[in-house]
Amino acid sequence: MAISPGGVVDTPGDTSVDTSGDASGDTSGRSSGNAVLECHGLIKRFGEHTAVDNVSFSIAPGETYGLLGPNGAGKTTTISMLCGLLRRDGGTVRVLDRDLDDEPRFVQGAIGYVPQNLAIYPDLSPVENLRFFGRLHGLRGDALVARIDDVLATIGLTDRADDRAEDFSGGMKRRLNIGIGLLHEPSLLILDEPTVGVDPQSRDAILASVGQLGASGIAVLYTTHYMEEAERLCDRVGIVDHGRLVAEGTRRELVALVGEHDRVRLSLDNDHQAAADRLQTLPGVHSIAATDHTLELGLSEAHRALPSILSAANEAGARVLSVEVVEPDLESVFMHLTGRALRN
Repeated sequence: MAISPGGVVDTPGDTSVDTSGDASGDTSGRSSGNAVLECHGLIKRFGEHTAVDNVSFSIAPGETYGLLGPNGAGKTTTISMLCGLLRRDGGTVRVLDRDLDDEPRFVQGAIGYVPQNLAIYPDLSPVENLRFFGRLHGLRGDALVARIDDVLATIGLTDRADDRAEDFSGGMKRRLNIGIGLLHEPSLLILDEPTVGVDPQSRDAILASVGQLGASGIAVLYTTHYMEEAERLCDRVGIVDHGRLVAEGTRRELVALVGEHDRVRLSLDNDHQAAADRLQTLPGVHSIAATDHTLELGLSEAHRALPSILSAANEAGARVLSVEVVEPDLESVFMHLTGRALRN
């Protein structure tokens, strides 16, 4: 197997893998019937260590799916198996309903892989990098020129198209790295922690570019150990810990899974027991705690319930000085499921 610096894979030899590992015990992962990616029971062992342990999930067209977990959780190993860059010890991979083992060239051609380590030629300009990798994908002539122009616009490098990449900032190099993965218009774009080591401004530009991809119908698999990136970008998130997919779903689904609730904190002009009694009767309020001139309510769908909360407090004779709504985040979900902080 030969791998170019841009992640283009040539597999002229035997591509068979051992799928004898037990993948029958896990049926997690949603299959939409028209999923771009479906993987079931992925297993990878390194000696006595199981790096990926029976992982299953799927990604629909236009969906951004996040693999969230600390360094060493198995995220990069998982995506390396999906791309055919690493032999599996068990499990199956299908892209556009085609099996990776049966049709490796088709599957790998449908994937744009953006590795964590930069895969660009620093002594070439963005245009020259994109032209080189475009030719590896079989693009030529006007079609290649048009794709290069489109990609440069997508990654925000049109005005630096002819400058040498070695003079770029880390964030600009990362954006060029993503552009190479997008060049051949893949159905599935796999991004392995693409914002590592970049400044906040460049990071925001990268996230904005990735956020626009779903609208074009591209399925995106995004690995990260940054909670805020997963919350900002991902339609669904799979939480990975010690090689296992311990939970997956939308942020709301994950929060509900661990029983977390929104919190609404009301600051009042004085101590209002009457307001507390009235608010306790509202639908969806699970708990209420009073401290001095503050009431804190635990409930679901806080923003939807807020007008009713303010109206009820007013009816009870309370004057609300301020309102704070706190929604549970993925950090609290991860801590609940794994018992440790994400960056540990």
